[in-house]
Amino acid sequence: MFPPVSIGFLRIGWIDVVDVLLVTVLFYQIYKLLTGSVALRIFLGFLSIYLLYLVVKAAGMELLTTILGQFMSVGVLAGIILFQQEIRRFLLNIGKATSLERVRMFSWRREQQQQRMSVTPFVEAAKSLAGKNTGALIAFQQASDLKFYAESGDLLDAAVSKRLLLSIFNKTSPLHDGAVIVADGRIKAARCILPVSENPDVPASMGLRHRAAIGLSEVTDSVVLVVSEETGQMSIVRGGEVYRNLSGQDLRAKLNEFLFDAMPRTGAGTAPARSAAEVAA
Repeated sequence: MFPPVSIGFLRIGWIDVVDVLLVTVLFYQIYKLLTGSVALRIFLGFLSIYLLYLVVKAAGMELLTTILGQFMSVGVLAGIILFQQEIRRFLLNIGKATSLERVRMFSWRREQQQQRMSVTPFVEAAKSLAGKNTGALIAFQQASDLKFYAESGDLLDAAVSKRLLLSIFNKTSPLHDGAVIVADGRIKAARCILPVSENPDVPASMGLRHRAAIGLSEVTDSVVLVVSEETGQMSIVRGGEVYRNLSGQDLRAKLNEFLFDAMPRTGAGTAPARSAAEVAA
């Protein structure tokens, strides 16, 4: 198509240009993924050692090349261990960009509608807790398996009810400190530990519950309901985006939209989607 261009001893073709652009995009996405976390410093450390390895190898320093070469040989395995959360988040973002999930939802939509649970207990419980300024954190499992997080708490496998939710989040209950995980229309576990978001753009006005909800939504496709203990506000978190200060009607609409609708829609009177960085105190 385009003849290669020679610059000194370099011979650059259009394939080389595409290659460089793709690598640039890849590194930019990695940088965005790691920004604001300790993992970014670790990644830069690995990159610095690799660049040093290339320099000493080109300079013919055999001893140092051998030492760094041995380190680089286990670098991939070490990177997988150190960056397991970031790799999971990266693969999840790729999966969201594909149409596989839409195909799955389309093919199983009738089955999902038959197993559709009622969001009324969650809405009514959230309204009661908000009226008493009692905090709550409820994570709804979607395609991502939350078994690991469920096992960090107390397994229940109980039917959903407003009274049970109020009992769990009662301030005198031993189960109130942590998250409730809902999967397959049942309360699977309570007092669960969720990953806290390390995003530096999250406003300081957001407490640990909101940060945990954002953190889980960043690494999974879960929908998280949050009731603030300080303000009594009800919020929904999905994909790192926070929908704050929802009324009971808005909360019901958001839960139905995010949990059951294949194609998202915007309901009248619903608070617009905003990232954590854009949410004002």
